[in-house]
Amino acid sequence: MEMQLSMVVLEVRDVARSVEFYRTLGLAMPDPRTDRPVSLLRMSSGVSLVLTEDFASTTDPTWTRPTGGYQQLMEFYAGEDAEVDAMWAKLIGAGYTGRLAPKQTQGPYAAMVDDPDGNVVLLTSDESARIGNKDNV
Repeated sequence: MEMQLSMVVLEVRDVARSVEFYRTLGLAMPDPRTDRPVSLLRMSSGVSLVLTEDFASTTDPTWTRPTGGYQQLMEFYAGEDAEVDAMWAKLIGAGYTGRLAPKQTQGPYAAMVDDPDGNVVLLTSDESARIGNKDNV
């Protein structure tokens, strides 16, 4: 059986604030649950994105929040270069921190923005990142 990525869990400081960021990014994140601080979105790719305040801290007694640098980098395929530019402008205009303004890198046209917890969102027009592309590496 081929291993498949099924879930990305981000341990965040404030689920509601993180939900707002990922909604601004264009994801249909549901409101956090009323019984505990978690929001789960199953994307059309089949991968779930989970924002939670307490999974790692209650499950792994050795876990500590990383300090310095960033803990995760997630790539989101935006389609065309102009869509990368537009999403960058939308996120920066909403007050989020830009790490890399849109530009042609050695690879794809890309931009980087920090989410509220310092996880990096890579916005790219890299065709190889598109869902269903059989040439993904």
